[in-house]
Formats: sequence, C-alpha cells, structure tokens
Amino acid sequence: MEQYVIKGGTPLVGEVEIAGAKNAALAILAAAIMTDDTVLIENLPDVRDINVLLEAISEIGAKVDRINKSTVKINGSTITDISVDYEYIKKIRASYYLLGALLGKYKHAEVPLPGGCDIGSRPIDQHLKGFRALGAEVDIDHGAIIAKADELRGNHIFMDVVSVGATINVMMAASMAPGRTIIENAAKEPHVVDVANFLNCMGANIKGAGTDVIRIRGVEKLHRAEYSIIPDQIEAGTFMFAAAATGGDITVKNVIPKHLEATTAKLLEIGCIIDEYDDAVRVRAGKKLHRTHVKTLPYPGYPTDMQPQIAITLTMAEGTSIVTESIFENRFKYVDEINRMGASIRVEGNTAFIEGGKKLKGARVSAPDLRAGAALVIAGLAAEGITVVDDIVYIQRGYECFEQKLRSLGATIERVSTEKEIQKFKLSVG
Repeated sequence: MEQYVIKGGTPLVGEVEIAGAKNAALAILAAAIMTDDTVLIENLPDVRDINVLLEAISEIGAKVDRINKSTVKINGSTITDISVDYEYIKKIRASYYLLGALLGKYKHAEVPLPGGCDIGSRPIDQHLKGFRALGAEVDIDHGAIIAKADELRGNHIFMDVVSVGATINVMMAASMAPGRTIIENAAKEPHVVDVANFLNCMGANIKGAGTDVIRIRGVEKLHRAEYSIIPDQIEAGTFMFAAAATGGDITVKNVIPKHLEATTAKLLEIGCIIDEYDDAVRVRAGKKLHRTHVKTLPYPGYPTDMQPQIAITLTMAEGTSIVTESIFENRFKYVDEINRMGASIRVEGNTAFIEGGKKLKGARVSAPDLRAGAALVIAGLAAEGITVVDDIVYIQRGYECFEQKLRSLGATIERVSTEKEIQKFKLSVG
C-alpha cells in the first residue's frame, strides 16, 4: 500500500496547471458510446477513476484508443454486451452513467449497484424514477440494476432532490427518447452543463442545462464529435486552499473563474488576496486567517467536495468556525485524523465546530476518502515536522500527478510504499 510522506512548514509558491474535470469526464466517456461513430475526447485527467471506466467501456466491446494521457478515441459500434462487470462498478460509483447511456442507445442496460468513496448514503432512487418516467421497466436483481424498454418516450420529470448523477443519467437516456422531456429541479453544476454540451455536439437537442429546468427533444441517433472537457474546479480549489493553509502564493492556471466563485468568496472571507484572470486565479495567503461559517449546498453554493479542504484550513484561522455539511452524512470521517495532528474539531450531527488558531504537528494519518485525503495532505504541508498519509489510493482516484504538482510549488513530499522508504525520507530531510 502506498503512502505520502511529507515534511511540512514551507509556503507553497508558484504556478500549477489544472487538469480536466474528473466528474465531467466520467459522464462524457459514458455518453461517448451512445453513437456508432468515433468520438474524440480531449483534456481527460489521467487519474484512476478515468482509467477504470475506460476499462469497463472496453470490456463491453467498445473500441478505446488512448492516444495520450489526456486524449482518447471511443467507438461504440462494436458493443456486444449491455451488462457491466461488478469489478468496475465496485471501484468507481460513476460507472452508473453507463445505465443512462446504454438504456438510451440500446433500450436495455444491466449495471451492478455502485461503489466509490464511503462518504454516506447516495441513493439512486431519482435515477430509477427518471428511467421509469421515460418508459423503462427497472428492477434490482442480484445486486444489479436492470433497465429495459420496448421504446423510450419523453416525459415530464420532477426530481424530488437535486441530484447531479440522476440529472446526467436521465438526460443521457432522454436525449434518444422520442418526444419532449422536461427535467425540473435539475442539478446546475458545471459538469452537468459540460455533459449537455457534449451530447449537443453529437447531435442531441438539450436546452436549459445550468438552470433548474432542462428541456430535451429526443433524436433518433447521435453522430461523431470532438470535445474538450472543462477544467476541474475541485482540483483548482484544493490548490487554492493549499496556498491559504501554508501561507503561500499560488496561481492556478487553466480554470474557469466563474466555476470557483463559492470557493473564492470563502478564501476572501478568511483573509486571502485573490487576483482573477481570464483563465487563472492567484491566491495569496493573508498575514492572518480569520474564522468563517460555511454550509455545503448544491451549485452555485459551496461544494461538498471542498468541505474538508476549508475545514482543515480553518483549524489554523483565528477564532471559532462552523462548517455544516448538508449533502453527505459521512463527510467528517477525517476529523479524528486531523485532531491527531493538533487540531480541535468537534462534530455534532452534520456540523463541525472548529476551534482555530492551532499549530498543526506532523503525525501518521489515514485518508478516509478522496477529498478528505487531499485535505490531509494540505494539513501535512502546513504542519511542523513529518506527516505520513496512508491509503492514498483514494487520492489517486481524482488528482492527476498530485505529488509532482505539489513539488513544483516547493513542497517536500514523496510517494512511498515501505517503512524503509519512509525512514529514508526522514533521514534525507533531516
């Protein structure tokens, strides 16, 4: 099992290039199989989740040609199997996007119930409700979702809760369902818009993505397209908080500043200096960080995927901060780990009370999930002494070349796999 070993206490300074958005890429790769023509997708992040999904797509018979680490060609004309293997689903939750893609194209899909990070209950009832509204029969049998239809038809669908996954999955299936579909209370996240734009490039007729009402007129078939994925707002935000936590000065490049507004607003509140450019954002830590309150909400609110990063930064800010998690109930599993580094966070229900102004000390900690793992790395970079982060397989699911990018900013961090390597690192950094 690999770990990160970190010597903290150095401000991170410099420029970092942000990769394509993982959450958009996963859905776009699934949607790419909906045409029999060849689709070219650029600006893919080179992370584990993407590689696993490409394996799953190849396994059902599609042709996958990885041109380089950020570019792939996919041709879905050779698909022979509408049943996805459990081995892929248990590794990444987003494999469920193959449900909407296969159902839209073939009117039949079989996908095991999904896995991914254990950050709490993420029911798929809205996905199933949407598929049924489009005319599919949906059953769960032996741990798999089986969706079938003689034909799909457009319908009016009201989402009971705002769900990014359900909005995207139903949008994909509806894009090839004759008639008109209206999705109300739809998710508005940038990656929902990106998937809609990609489907439209393939000939779909989708309007309103980015608002809470999406209107779709079904088309008979989709065609070839070339598409570049949007930058990853969560990777960008993670480096922005790394600047704040370490007292650094980082320019994050290849971003869409509009997508970062909720994160930028909180960084300004806690005392950072922000400069925005057309496709970059510079974050300079203030002399002192200040307390704040934050509540996670669907876009354009503060993202749940940025909650651990701000919470760990607030352990170093003056005063008492309150962080309320309204999306996932298990998102505070990192608290015991960060408290071992000298933080003072108390969790009651879905709220964390953070007593700030603490000096973090290096310790051995374990990444409980993707975003919390990245936040613990930030903590290690800000702490005095040596920090070892275990279970970094979670972090590798969503961050491309994470340690290399951090080293380019002046971080002292290595990826290791044995206790001997950890000891060697400790000796080398004194």
